[in-house]
Amino acid sequence: MADDRAAGASGAPQPATVAIVDDHEAVRLGLRAACQDAGYRVVAETAGVAELLQVLGDGRCDVVVLDLSLGDGTSVTENVRAVLATGSAVLVHSIADRVAAVREALAAGAAGVIPKSSPMSVVINAIATVASGELLTNVEWASAIDADSDFAKAQLGRRERDVLHLYASGLPLKLVALQLGIAHSTAREYLDRIRAKYVEVGRPAPTKVDLLRRAVEDGILPGLDGDAGDARA
Repeated sequence: MADDRAAGASGAPQPATVAIVDDHEAVRLGLRAACQDAGYRVVAETAGVAELLQVLGDGRCDVVVLDLSLGDGTSVTENVRAVLATGSAVLVHSIADRVAAVREALAAGAAGVIPKSSPMSVVINAIATVASGELLTNVEWASAIDADSDFAKAQLGRRERDVLHLYASGLPLKLVALQLGIAHSTAREYLDRIRAKYVEVGRPAPTKVDLLRRAVEDGILPGLDGDAGDARA
């Protein structure tokens, strides 16, 4: 599979390539038909990201239209990042009133979100925007960004942010407690409370890696290269 759009024999640019990931067959078929009518080349349509990766192999496509909530137990973050790792851009196509999940997708690197309630012409225009390398800065994108900022400021208290900052930076919980001058059991209570709050907003963080991602997403830690270990607390 070709990795990039290249000029054909006539010198004209090739159509953008699109893949569709949705666990509802009717949605996949509808998007496929609309994309083909609009001149896009649909290279894959699958019910999950793992299947998409098998179809793509070592290749990529310009845009992957990705359902936000797949029924296979995978998370928003892992799906978006797995697609981005292929070099493809991600356009989330889902019910956009789940602001926490939309926020998570954008934090993971999705280029935008388009509600499933949108007219197909709007969806096609959104694909064109993302295929051109731009972010889709629509109302859903702005709402998710605003909600992310509100959550970081309003939901985690100062001490919770301190604990998350130190723990997600790599310190064992005992050293976090020592540095903050609190008991180890108190530090554990803060950590449990932090995890509970992330669950409440639809962004569960069961592992230390997940907590690191949440801390980066919410501006508690700067962006870091690579992943930390995957040990649970």
